[in-house]
Amino acid sequence: MGFLDVKPKIYKPVAEVNLSPQSDETYSHADVKAPRMAGLFIKIFAWVLELRIVGAFVVEILKRNNRVHKLVSFAEVSESPLFTPSHASEEDYEEQQVHNVKHGSSPAERVQEAVYCLSKDAEITAIGDQDSGFRRWTIMDYSRAYISGETTPLSVAKRFLAAVKESSEPHLNMSFFISYDAEDILEQAKESTIRHERGTPISVLDGVLVAVKDEIDCMPYPTTGGTKWFHKVKISTEDAYIVKQLRSCGAILVGKTNMHEIGAGTSGINPHYGAVRNPYNIDKISGGSSSGSAAVVSAGLCPVALGVDGGGSVRIPASLCGVVGFKPTFGRVSHTGILPLNWTVGMAGVLAGTVEDALIIYATISGDLPLRQPSPSLVPATKFPLLASTNSIANIKLAKYGKWFNDSTDEVRSSCEHALDMLCKHYGWTTVEVTLPEIEEMRLAHYVTIASECASSLAPHFAKIDFSNVGWDVRVAHQVYRSFHSKEYLNAQKIRNRQMHFHKEIFKIADVIVTPTTGVTAYPLQRDTLNTGELDYINGAALVRFMIAGNFLGLPAVTIMVGCDKGGMPIGLQFIGRPWSEATLLHLAYGLQAICSKSSKRPMVFYDLLKKEEGTADQWGGNK
Repeated sequence: MGFLDVKPKIYKPVAEVNLSPQSDETYSHADVKAPRMAGLFIKIFAWVLELRIVGAFVVEILKRNNRVHKLVSFAEVSESPLFTPSHASEEDYEEQQVHNVKHGSSPAERVQEAVYCLSKDAEITAIGDQDSGFRRWTIMDYSRAYISGETTPLSVAKRFLAAVKESSEPHLNMSFFISYDAEDILEQAKESTIRHERGTPISVLDGVLVAVKDEIDCMPYPTTGGTKWFHKVKISTEDAYIVKQLRSCGAILVGKTNMHEIGAGTSGINPHYGAVRNPYNIDKISGGSSSGSAAVVSAGLCPVALGVDGGGSVRIPASLCGVVGFKPTFGRVSHTGILPLNWTVGMAGVLAGTVEDALIIYATISGDLPLRQPSPSLVPATKFPLLASTNSIANIKLAKYGKWFNDSTDEVRSSCEHALDMLCKHYGWTTVEVTLPEIEEMRLAHYVTIASECASSLAPHFAKIDFSNVGWDVRVAHQVYRSFHSKEYLNAQKIRNRQMHFHKEIFKIADVIVTPTTGVTAYPLQRDTLNTGELDYINGAALVRFMIAGNFLGLPAVTIMVGCDKGGMPIGLQFIGRPWSEATLLHLAYGLQAICSKSSKRPMVFYDLLKKEEGTADQWGGNK
């Protein structure tokens, strides 16, 4: 290949890799070589890449310069490939202070069991800086307000619709939703109000507003995947399984949230439906690809929302927008009714204002899987954390790889270090220094995997559609995605096998791995991106730096807001757990939330839907 020739990496066998803190393994920073592009430049670049011969050559140059060839394409890896991140039950790991969920229980019964697990303080204390008057209302707050007659689901639904209308006006232009139906929302709210008036609510979720990422089927809406065409080739006829579970508990499904087109980016900039703006600063990105779901929770429009996480797509926007982002173990929740964009790395996740609310939604969607979903026998029994007992959990060990942890901005690093120190001091938990090798290799192997799976999924449709209906950044991404060949995919799966081994070894000495959630906070939303989208792989690499294990290895992970940078933008800390340890992960997240609750400041755009019975958006807490 001439000047495309590279010296490929020869991986030593996993048994010879030293994972101790004294290891001589080199930490490799993501050295991204790709200029930021938007506007006319991204259009020209897309046109070049779409030239059959020239474009293919340019793509290979990009892959060479960004070390894909060296670390994945032509690497020599002796391990066998691992194609799916399936996990056996963790029989040798005893979780502390958990509630065993009754097998075969209905979603409403599981919700009731989750409520039983909430601490009494959690039931009455919402997250926020009480001195500033800011309060994030929880599911329990809404339920109590409905039961007491203080307000009704119908009144809240009307305020919600007024708030969405205001948020779409030119002075804000938040672009939260791709579609919502006022009549359908009001009809659901009327039915819930009648149930409450009769004293027969289905569960504490009855009448609670829940938004759904437009990658998940939710009737009566089309599922666009953030595109202008997907809903025309893939017709939605029923709710996704997880949406059915929420609906069976009385939740009000309020529409389909905006997202990065086909999940192909981390900014949340969608040229078709608008860039989702960050409620903490409307001139900053919200993160992606579950952009709208994170933003509506951050802005107070819904206490919870559903997202899909294929490469940090729940946790990145959760961190940038200052809310909880939770991704369970691969296979824990159903994928039926979710666009099949990436089969082995993506799955549904939860965005919530509090850990307690994340637990309630997790309880709703984590029950028995539908019979048509493969390998339900691999999924062990569900457990919920007894949150009232956080102080009694002892001997928790948090694995920290210092070189990786510190690969972030000074403000992110110092805020996360401070939160970790407070956590260990308050609860008596300890950090364990470790080495986690080949982080950059894992990032690139995950990229090859998610790109190959997305290209394969879209190939039958891309051959037929008019490319003028596709965003320019996605057109560029598609040319790269379709370039990967079988050896590259196989090598990526061999690297997956190596990383599974490394992480299993870490979990022999630690309960969770702790990292910052993102390497940077939300960056400016520039005007030249609004009509074309944006290519910013340098910032993108910083956003996904700590995300990959959760998806590539199918591990559960959660992010909690622990502070803000000097500009007031949220900073998140992440826990990555061993397989099936959702209860422990949520318990630790709750402990972190308790000591960092004062860090949750009021966003620039926030709607307080429980504050007043009557009023306009501005009167009850809109753009302040």
